[in-house]
Amino acid sequence: ASASAFSFTTKPVSHRTLGTSSTSLCMKTIAVFGASGLTSSECVYQALKNGDSVIGLTRNPDKLVIPAGSGGADAGKPLTDDKLTMIAGSVTNSEDVAKVFAAGNVDGVIVGLGGKTAEVGETMLTDGTNVVMDRMKKNDVKRIAVITSIGTGDSKDQAPFFFKILMNTAMKKIFNDKNNQEEAVAKSGLDYCIVRPGGLNVEPPTGVVNVIDGQAGSIPRADVAKFCLDAVCMDDFPYIGKAPCISSVGGTGWTKDRSAAARGQA
Repeated sequence: ASASAFSFTTKPVSHRTLGTSSTSLCMKTIAVFGASGLTSSECVYQALKNGDSVIGLTRNPDKLVIPAGSGGADAGKPLTDDKLTMIAGSVTNSEDVAKVFAAGNVDGVIVGLGGKTAEVGETMLTDGTNVVMDRMKKNDVKRIAVITSIGTGDSKDQAPFFFKILMNTAMKKIFNDKNNQEEAVAKSGLDYCIVRPGGLNVEPPTGVVNVIDGQAGSIPRADVAKFCLDAVCMDDFPYIGKAPCISSVGGTGWTKDRSAAARGQA
């Protein structure tokens, strides 16, 4: 599939994340796929704090914990809530995905899939997202936010030089999958936002997301999560049908941090 099937550019702006009082779709039910991941768990945690109900799908629900960025002193503790329903399953299994939509009247969907290609396969992102979107259409759910990465599609020039090298070497297979995933979303006919974050970290949220067309800087996972929640909750979210690149520090280079601390493990 072509990595340039669609394009999006914008002037650098700051998207200040908003509270639930400014949204009309919130206080409803949000489905999160890949729910135990570092960014997806931020989506789950923040949605629950907003008063939303959440239905999450992940291979291992026991791995869902309060995230480091937003969780403060409670980070790392099991994440449980009366408004949280967790389902064990695979995003590529249509019956497992159907259970999510059977568990409640879903108003919006966040797809935050991850994992090593050697473990999850070379097409999991695309295949799983297609299964989710198929079930969305069958259940008349329109709004979806899909987390991919800086460097996908027409944002390849927004990635730092060293990261471009990784994209064409060690990370080539996963970026092929991400590009195909994005193209499937763009052609879906759904009210989508493809979210392309810069260098991810587990710092506390800043509350400001820079949407840029220059080189992306770093961004806390907590801010990415809030951007995604806005994307599925705000009626007038300005980036529907687009693929914004986001960072907390626009135009600032970043270094891929693979340390345990960056993953909330130290």
